[in-house]
Amino acid sequence: MKKLIFIALFALLLALPAFAGTKEQLIQLQTTVQMLQDNMARMQQSFDERMGVMKDLITQQTDNVNNMSRTVDNLQKTLQQQNNDSAGKVDQVSGQVQALHDAVDELKAKLAQVSKQLNDIQAAQQNITAPAPGGGSPGSPGSALPRNDAPPPDVLYNNALGDFNAGKNDLAGQEFTQFLQAYGSHDLAGNAQFYLGEIDYRKGNFQGAIQDYNKVLDQYPGGNKGAAAQLKKGFALLELGQKDAGVTELRSLISRYPKSPEAIQARDRLTKLGVTATTGRSRPSPRHP
Repeated sequence: MKKLIFIALFALLLALPAFAGTKEQLIQLQTTVQMLQDNMARMQQSFDERMGVMKDLITQQTDNVNNMSRTVDNLQKTLQQQNNDSAGKVDQVSGQVQALHDAVDELKAKLAQVSKQLNDIQAAQQNITAPAPGGGSPGSPGSALPRNDAPPPDVLYNNALGDFNAGKNDLAGQEFTQFLQAYGSHDLAGNAQFYLGEIDYRKGNFQGAIQDYNKVLDQYPGGNKGAAAQLKKGFALLELGQKDAGVTELRSLISRYPKSPEAIQARDRLTKLGVTATTGRSRPSPRHP
């Protein structure tokens, strides 16, 4: 537009000599030039105003985009924090449930020991009142019960569990091994075997941990460490890079113990792996991958 106005002014100036003799024409020419200048000024003002409006709109849109970006980032951080908190709560609840199981097992063991002591006292009383076999006197060495060189089962187990919780892995491993050697048929034997697997898992000996967990699943199927052993076996397989076997183990756990805290942990781990927790029939997975 400016170029057109300048061209018109230039053409008028070239035609000026032809109109020099006429005063009215010169005045008309000046009026036309003034009108053109006024129009150009108004156009420039309108253009500046529109550019200002466009700049304001662009600034507003940029601010809106930046605000949306910050909102999305905050939302992602919030979701990530919620996921982390949820995983932490699951682990915490699982640990509390495991500790509760241990306490119940210890109580059962103590009750069993008290029952055995009562039976021993009753048997001793019967021996006192009854004649000793072979003419021996009551309470003679020939009638004494055999004694085990190992500490009592509850003492040995509690010592081992305390050392395990204190991070004394080697000492706890020795004590749990001694417990299994002396009390292999005890109610807490499955727990002792499970903690041997936990010690190997702590040390990064995942293959050894899998073997320990397999013993829990094979030798103590009725114990309360079945779900925990299968969960940690699945984790150990994943640590070894055996993803398919680990996923199969976790899915089997969910199918066998769907309402257990370990099943919640298994689902959370499968979600993080990007796989589903769907399973087929409920059956134990192969013990030796």
